[in-house]
Amino acid sequence: MLELSNKFILSIFFTYLSTQILIMASTTEENYLKALFNLSNEQGEVNISDLANQLQVSMPTANSMVKNLQKTGLCVYEKYKPVILTSKGKKEAALIIRKHRLTEMFLVTKMGFGWEEVHEIAEQVEHIHAPKFFERMDEMMGFPTVDPHGSPIPDKQGRIQDLRFKNLSEAKAGQEVILAALADSSTEFLEYLNSRNLTLGTELKVISKEAFDQSMVISYGDVEKETLSQKVCEKLLVKTFGSEE
Repeated sequence: MLELSNKFILSIFFTYLSTQILIMASTTEENYLKALFNLSNEQGEVNISDLANQLQVSMPTANSMVKNLQKTGLCVYEKYKPVILTSKGKKEAALIIRKHRLTEMFLVTKMGFGWEEVHEIAEQVEHIHAPKFFERMDEMMGFPTVDPHGSPIPDKQGRIQDLRFKNLSEAKAGQEVILAALADSSTEFLEYLNSRNLTLGTELKVISKEAFDQSMVISYGDVEKETLSQKVCEKLLVKTFGSEE
């Protein structure tokens, strides 16, 4: 009887273990898809070396996973050539991104998290396979079109709106613009913006632009003069007054 009980417990344990391995494999695959989507150039191509660097894995490891993705029709890959996501792969990647950005928006608007706190949490939640959960989340927020950092949220078909914002660095002295999105949503950059009270929707006026290093002096809100480096200005995406998103 005891032997039967032990076998039963072992059976449950190994079933659980195999389930966890499948979950890990699925998560890894989804992380690769998302990386390929984000790294794709205008031709939709991604070099294996760039993919490996992005995911901090070896080239052989990246090669192996890409071959697995190819077997399921998610990408096209030939040795010594760039990886290209198929239409199926692009849709799957966009839907992962949709879950991530919906989660970030929910954490900020419904749970009171700061925009610098939500990325790591969303990285975990995006791997949940429960469409109704995310549909309800979307509905509760009134179907937002962008996340807390201004990035577009893909729709349920995986389509992503091209917002076509410009970098603040392209603005000219005297021009007035609105901060609409960010090209960098790292914790460090978001904390930098917090320290200067720069948030999405802030109206900015370019006072001057330094010819030597392309830094800018801007004014906004109660701030009469704030100097921003070229690096920062390139990461701030803006729109002009009256422009559509």
